[in-house]
Amino acid sequence: MPLLDDTNKKILNSIQLDFPIDPRPFKKIAEKLDLTEEELLHRIKTMKDEMLIRRIGGNFSPDRLGYHSTLCAAMVEENKIDLFTQTVNTYSGVTHNYRRDHTFNIWFTFIAPSIDIIKKSLEEISVKTGVKTILNLPATRVFKISANFKV
Repeated sequence: MPLLDDTNKKILNSIQLDFPIDPRPFKKIAEKLDLTEEELLHRIKTMKDEMLIRRIGGNFSPDRLGYHSTLCAAMVEENKIDLFTQTVNTYSGVTHNYRRDHTFNIWFTFIAPSIDIIKKSLEEISVKTGVKTILNLPATRVFKISANFKV
């Protein structure tokens, strides 16, 4: 099966918006696309294996849940990048991190119940990794855009 055949394009378009809140959401999506649940799940697994899909999951607005979010940027020496990213990833409030071609070369988002927890966690990360410069850029105003991609 070609990875981006018409059926997979329909699946990708369908799962980006209005994901069903249902005990069997994939069954609902399959019915809408005139597929079996098994075929849909197989196709999604294949697209995940091939990295066309990175993740399927809910997105929540931290501020509406009483949480605080921040964008962090760190200056990490090349020989510490693996240690730093592995350490950052152990914190449950980190949603993702990525490398950039910049002086501040590792960026990540952090969500926690309080600003103090974020500050304490960033201090711990600094101590554990020896990385001294980690910018804490808390959200002061939230702009939510829909990031969906018509395939």
